[in-house]
Amino acid sequence: MACVLAIETSCDETAVAIVNNRVCCSSVVASQILVHRQYGGVVPEVASRSHVETINEAIAQAFVEAQLNWGAIDAIAATCAPGLVGALLVGLTAAKTLAMVKQKPFLGVHHLEGHIYASYLSQPELEPPFLCLLVSGGHTSLIYVKDCGRYEILGETRDDAAGEAFDKVARLLKLGYPGGPAIDKLASSGNPKAYALPEGKVSVPGGGYHPYDSSFSGLKTAVLRLVQKLEQETSELPVRDVAASFQESVARSLTKRAIACALDYGLNTIAVGGGVAANSGLRQHLQNAGAQHNLRVLFPPLKYCTDNAAMIGCAASDHFNRGHTSPLTLSAQSRLSLTEVMQLY
Repeated sequence: MACVLAIETSCDETAVAIVNNRVCCSSVVASQILVHRQYGGVVPEVASRSHVETINEAIAQAFVEAQLNWGAIDAIAATCAPGLVGALLVGLTAAKTLAMVKQKPFLGVHHLEGHIYASYLSQPELEPPFLCLLVSGGHTSLIYVKDCGRYEILGETRDDAAGEAFDKVARLLKLGYPGGPAIDKLASSGNPKAYALPEGKVSVPGGGYHPYDSSFSGLKTAVLRLVQKLEQETSELPVRDVAASFQESVARSLTKRAIACALDYGLNTIAVGGGVAANSGLRQHLQNAGAQHNLRVLFPPLKYCTDNAAMIGCAASDHFNRGHTSPLTLSAQSRLSLTEVMQLY
């Protein structure tokens, strides 16, 4: 049983949590959305400075919420890859410093592995093997979860990630940043069948299409052309219907690939992680399709879909229970494949 203090600063959320095995004792998330909204997206240098300003207060608050002291902490963890290097360095440096001062073991955690472990926080009995659909602003992947630290990528996006597509379409519709929640809200009162939008398919040599890979750049372009056409034909853009049609296309595409992948590999559970896991259209589509094929579909609570440190602590706790620790010389990496997780220990 490992009680871990975890820090997550890979992008624009300063997060600290204390996790005991798969139980979250406290989770503090300081969002930078208002800071970056004026720029229409995340500015790396601004994000790093905001992490520096917030990290100490977040750590202190995590202990207060958990009603624990340093004596209860077995190890200290931080996200070390992938992400914005400057942002990662803030959390990584804080965690290493605390590990040295408090004489605690240190673990570096892969951000995407954290998203996989988000499902464990609400489903502590969950055990591999299972399929993870990881959908966020930077990643869209179908992952065969074989064990702690053992992953196989079965499908991924060839261009834009799903979350990135949501942000870009939201910009086209002048909905602001972040785009995902804004589109989801409007789509709830729009007609998802108002406009036929293409499903991104990835062709393979010799003919046919890849069964699990995704593509969203073509869909984004189709929405752009649709908006330009509607602006010429109508005085008021039917934003709700466009948002609903776009969301329907994304949810249908992701569901089709996830279900096919799970069935082909004989996996009876699909766990969804990442910010797009909060999308109501995807939740409805995938849960309905899962029920039709007798597949168990798990979505984390909304608070664990977006970036948070509880998922990082959950992953770190599992690694620590297996005797894994990281050297204090571990560096921040902007890119690191999920299949290379064990290089961190």
